[in-house]
Amino acid sequence: MPGLPSSSAPEASAAESTQAVDDLVRILQDDTARAELIQRLQQEVPADAVAEAEAVPPDLSIARQLAEYTRSVAQGASQTVRQLGAALGSVQNLFTGGVAADTEAWRNLAINLGLLIIALFGSFFVLRLASNALCARLSARVAAANWVRRLGALLVVIFVDAGTIVLAWALGYVIALNTGTLPNGEMGINQSLLLNAFLVVELSKLALRIILVPHFPTIRLLPIADDNAVYWSFWLGRIISLVGYGFMFAAPMFSGMVSSAAGGAVQVLTMATAITIAVIIVLQNKNDVRAWLSALAVRHNNGGLWRLLAAVGQQWHILVIAYLVALLAVWFANPDEALPFMLGATIQSIIAILVGSLIVTFIGRFVSTGLSLPADVRQRLPLLEGRLKAFVPGVMGVVRWVVIAAVVLAIGQAWSLFDFASWISSPEGLSVVGSVVSAALIILAAIALHVVVASWVEYRLNTTIGRMPTAREKTLLNLFKNAFTIALVVFGLMLALAQIGVNIAPLLAGAGVIGLAIGFGAQKLVEDIITGIFIQFENIMNEGDVVEVAGKSGTVEKLTIRSVTIRDMSGTIHLIPFSAVAQVSNMVRGFSFYVSEVEIAYDSDIEAAKQAMRDAFALVMEKDEFKDVILDDLDLQGLFAITPTSVSLRSRIKTLAGKQWGAGRYYSEMLMRLFAERGIETPTQRINYVSDAAGQKPVFELKAPPRPA
Repeated sequence: MPGLPSSSAPEASAAESTQAVDDLVRILQDDTARAELIQRLQQEVPADAVAEAEAVPPDLSIARQLAEYTRSVAQGASQTVRQLGAALGSVQNLFTGGVAADTEAWRNLAINLGLLIIALFGSFFVLRLASNALCARLSARVAAANWVRRLGALLVVIFVDAGTIVLAWALGYVIALNTGTLPNGEMGINQSLLLNAFLVVELSKLALRIILVPHFPTIRLLPIADDNAVYWSFWLGRIISLVGYGFMFAAPMFSGMVSSAAGGAVQVLTMATAITIAVIIVLQNKNDVRAWLSALAVRHNNGGLWRLLAAVGQQWHILVIAYLVALLAVWFANPDEALPFMLGATIQSIIAILVGSLIVTFIGRFVSTGLSLPADVRQRLPLLEGRLKAFVPGVMGVVRWVVIAAVVLAIGQAWSLFDFASWISSPEGLSVVGSVVSAALIILAAIALHVVVASWVEYRLNTTIGRMPTAREKTLLNLFKNAFTIALVVFGLMLALAQIGVNIAPLLAGAGVIGLAIGFGAQKLVEDIITGIFIQFENIMNEGDVVEVAGKSGTVEKLTIRSVTIRDMSGTIHLIPFSAVAQVSNMVRGFSFYVSEVEIAYDSDIEAAKQAMRDAFALVMEKDEFKDVILDDLDLQGLFAITPTSVSLRSRIKTLAGKQWGAGRYYSEMLMRLFAERGIETPTQRINYVSDAAGQKPVFELKAPPRPA
């Protein structure tokens, strides 16, 4: 009836709306029609509205914008080479039957993409076969070469592999511009999407192959087993292909050809499939990774960091699966912002961990390998290598913890847990970092200065190079080294504290008060130090001297500011504080005398005994080892004591300082032998003259005299 709405009216309205949308899609897909439509709209819309519309950027994905750019570049190059004008079509030709146009568009898409896929992946497959054969021959040639040649071979393989990718990509553009349903020199947006996705995916897989090198183990630089390299290269390559082609090609294509909802569905399916594959890979390698982390901890003696890593490794798969599920959930919630942020933070964290691990591994290998100095340096400074071996591991340990802290800061910065970069670039951050670095440099310089001074003292005291150091030099140089070390520790610590902002004035005042209190409470210690200073000024004894101090005789082994260490004839060490020293008797200063006092029988011939003493001295002078240390003739003082049963004779031998005992012992030995040969009796021994068994010559038999009743 007239005036009543017909039941077919809504259907006609829906059909017209669908037809209008299809026509608009076809116009937007054609560059010429789209340009004319924009020109007509600009003529009808006010200028301010046009300016506002131009100010708003088009809502395109990064992949689509990149495809638009590369497509325009390719088309421009093709038009320049051919010098042909753009073939413009009529806008009216785009508006022909809705369903028929859709079918025609899908048919053209299938033809264009089919030709491109066959040409692109077919050429890439052929090129990869040729490049793999070439790379296999190259890797076989450097199988037994050093790491430099292997690195060079790896660079060549990378260059060849990258060349095959770029060549196949360029060939794909040539095919897309010259075949299919579009005029020569033009290509569809979907073809450009596919080509760009191919380039990004294959270059990403190339970066993976550079690290793992699954097919050429002889040029693989990382210590990875062949089966592991092939396994991880296969699965990670599949994930890269799935995500790359899904997000950069399939999703934008369905968004343009069908609807944005269809493109979103493709993205959801791609993301869910990638996460599922990742979870399967994690579960497959659960036990292997756990055993690997435990072995690492055992190899490093279960140190604090490695023990923590082994503990985390027991449940690492749960943590990783939770992260993957969270990644999927975040992407569902906010794919435009949350997913790029989470992926970027993950990549930055992985890079920070890898770089930190490489540095820590290098430091560990450097410390474990040890520091070896050249032979001439070890000869001049025999203690330097041991000192450096004790010093370097400590410094490397500090550097290791600094690297770990830097990795933690980088991870926190990547996940926006804190804005360390902004803080460190602020005046406050620069001040704090500058203070910490200055304090660290002061401590490092103090340690280096201690090593230099200790090595210089060691060089001066080295007896194998240069002149022999005197005892005084040994004493003063060791005292200087000890005093310098104490002063360096105090001043270095004070300067480091001052650099980090600590007010050292109260510390100095407190140290003065504490020093005064210690002075009152430890008067004996103060007395030791003061007495030691004056003893050093007097230069009465040095290291190596034979002295008698506080009733103890022996060789001075060590002198400090408060005590002296003496080793006696039995090897016993005596530590004597200077406060207990009333006098010092030095037996090796300048020159020495060996005093020989012998007793002979009362009725012995004194002149004969004196002559025997002269002859014994002459025998001593005949020995090469003694004649150079004796400084003067025998000082024969003669008789100096008389008793009812004996007389005592004294003689002295002047020698170099500390050389009197060796010459004196030999002199006494010779003197007793001459007394026995010449019949000079002592108060405790008598000489009986008897003949030998043949009765040819007399021999001497020493017998003790009878004891008085």
